[in-house]
Amino acid sequence: MLFLIFPFLQTLDYITIVLLLAGIFVAGSLFFGSGHNLRSFFAGGGNIPWWIGGLSLFMSFFSAGTFVVWGSIAYTEGWTAITIQWMMAGGGVIAGLLIAPRWNRTGCLTAAEYITRRFGARVQKFYTALFLSVSLFSTGTFLYSIARIVETAVGISFITSILVLGLLCILYVAIGGFRAVVVTDVLQFLILTAAVVIVLPLAFERIGGTDTLFRQTPEGFFRPAAGEYTWGFMLASLLGNASSLGGNWAFVQRYTSVATPAAARKTGLLFGALYLVCPVVWMLPPMLFRLHEPSLTGFGSENAYLLMCREVLPPGLLGLMLGGMIFATLSSFNTILNTSASVVTNDLLKPLLRRFPERTLMRAARLSTVVFGVLAVTFALFIPRCGGIVNVVISIGAMTAAPMCLPVVWSLYSKGLSGRAVLGTTLAALGINLAFKFAVPLLSGFSLSRAGEMALGVLGPAVILAGHEVCRRFRKPAAQPPMPQRSAAPDDGSAARNNRFSLKVIGVGAMLSGALVSALGIPALAVSRFPLCIGLLLLAAGLRLYFPNRRI
Repeated sequence: MLFLIFPFLQTLDYITIVLLLAGIFVAGSLFFGSGHNLRSFFAGGGNIPWWIGGLSLFMSFFSAGTFVVWGSIAYTEGWTAITIQWMMAGGGVIAGLLIAPRWNRTGCLTAAEYITRRFGARVQKFYTALFLSVSLFSTGTFLYSIARIVETAVGISFITSILVLGLLCILYVAIGGFRAVVVTDVLQFLILTAAVVIVLPLAFERIGGTDTLFRQTPEGFFRPAAGEYTWGFMLASLLGNASSLGGNWAFVQRYTSVATPAAARKTGLLFGALYLVCPVVWMLPPMLFRLHEPSLTGFGSENAYLLMCREVLPPGLLGLMLGGMIFATLSSFNTILNTSASVVTNDLLKPLLRRFPERTLMRAARLSTVVFGVLAVTFALFIPRCGGIVNVVISIGAMTAAPMCLPVVWSLYSKGLSGRAVLGTTLAALGINLAFKFAVPLLSGFSLSRAGEMALGVLGPAVILAGHEVCRRFRKPAAQPPMPQRSAAPDDGSAARNNRFSLKVIGVGAMLSGALVSALGIPALAVSRFPLCIGLLLLAAGLRLYFPNRRI
């Protein structure tokens, strides 16, 4: 009798969520155990189609926090939230054109493997510890965001939401396998896209059309930069996103899992194209809700998107939206835990367990996901005491993204950069960022603005690295290990079979999702024909993918 406990959703909404849950888990389970070695298990054999890699990269970067964090900014500042996310699009284009192909050419399974081969095990162990620590914070913010949405939509307490969703995430990751991750990422992209596209025209109808938007918006609501989100912040955000998309270990995995440098380039460019269009669709509903209900204050603005969904979506479609947000966040959670498990297994445990069979390493990888999941849940519970999700997400990103990622990305271009220089740059930049975030405000009362925080986070390591390059020209060059290069993998025909099977699963999933959305759109015809049209488009896309690949 869930509908009696959670009054905001109706029975049809719960049925929709359960069907989505079952479909995603079944799709993922079809790939359970498909990996016969570490490369196939953690990188899909290195032959994932580029567009699947691009959609997976998009979903790995995205989470329900998009609607909570940037939706809150859209409600309070307006178009500025879209500009911030366009900086992510720019970062994706830079990463796709300049960085992704170089990662693919290394032939390394993980970024940690590249660091080991380039700079040695000591440097790799430091970066591994740092990456795993920051990953715990990232997964915690994902859980916090979706728990806030569930709390608003269905009335489950915040703590209960985090605990239950954390358990579901850990179980989902335990399905295992990179190919399962990217295929379910694509299905989650289709479900979420269907849901958010349906919301937008209904939101415009609720406020009275586009004329109302332009006549009643607060002054300055369409400024591209406002408040503490200045153009300086935007520029620093662009550089920071390029560094993160180019060097974050979870995203690097998308570039190394495709077949060629050209495919890696397309993976990054597809991400950039999607982030150019999608923020407009995402951020307009909370902006429109500002006109409908302008009284939200404090943490209440974090709920603006879901409150608009509750206002406009018919029964069943609210469940589709909530389910899409939950599973999109599970995708991000899944990605980080999968990457963390690959690092622990491939780069820490494998050298110690060389004599053990492959299945022992697989068991260790799955066990590590449980440990990381529990720690992430613990951190998520403490986010309200850290100043809220907006403060945590932006501050963590500003302090850690560039210092962690930029030195390693720089090394893809600089053959003479030493491990000591890379390690020293990261330590120095992190120390400077932490000092200006905590020590300087405590001792002097001076604190950086958002723009200053972002600029320091990006320019600090860049200046230090440039200094290393200048000094290196006046020193006798030290011997460096050769740059890792990709070698051709033997083709036993499994690559084509695995890709056809992946496309077949995506096709079936898209058909079932289209049928579900169409079924929900029929009773909603009294409100709008748009949901039915979206469902039919999904169904057609599924048929287009399924039939050419139905025979494996």
